Amino acid sequence: MTIPTRITLARLIMSPLFVVLAIKYNSTIKLGNPDVIYLYLAMLVFALAVISDALDGYLARKLNQQSRIGSFLDPIADKTLLLSATITLTFIDCGNPLPIFYTTLILSRELIQISGAIAIGAILGDIKVKHHWTGKFSTFMQVILIYSAFIVPSETVILYLAFIGGFFTFSSAALYIYAGLSQLPEEVHASAEVI
Repeated sequence: MTIPTRITLARLIMSPLFVVLAIKYNSTIKLGNPDVIYLYLAMLVFALAVISDALDGYLARKLNQQSRIGSFLDPIADKTLLLSATITLTFIDCGNPLPIFYTTLILSRELIQISGAIAIGAILGDIKVKHHWTGKFSTFMQVILIYSAFIVPSETVILYLAFIGGFFTFSSAALYIYAGLSQLPEEVHASAEVI
């Protein structure tokens, strides 16, 4: 197993660890005696996971250790980390919960992307995905919001950040839908218009 793949697997393990630490921190808040050690550990684990995302890709290219299993696991590890953290911090209070509308947008985009990729892949046998800057900025905002749920005391600030993140989440979803549909042959578009 290559070094980048091991780092990716470590990131997969960090996702449930982050969730457990966040829940433990929330339980101490409910008892009226917040134990900040859980807060610091949760934030540290999440930071290491985010860093590992950049590190495994860099090492795979630098060491020429790109592999099919690594390419398969990397996006799964990314989605698992961000989705589990976002959902957890929406439904438990670790400072300021994330707005439900934001999490709904995130989940909707992922569902659209996955179902769209499956459908287009079934028609074409292959699908080409080009990452757009709106998607990258949406991911950046998601990371910012996850940290903000722990350390930003103002609900208004969280809400503003969620609106910004939500806008770019919606924009990236629309662009991915357009990019996916543009790959379909003319016959499919014509049959859809008839229906």
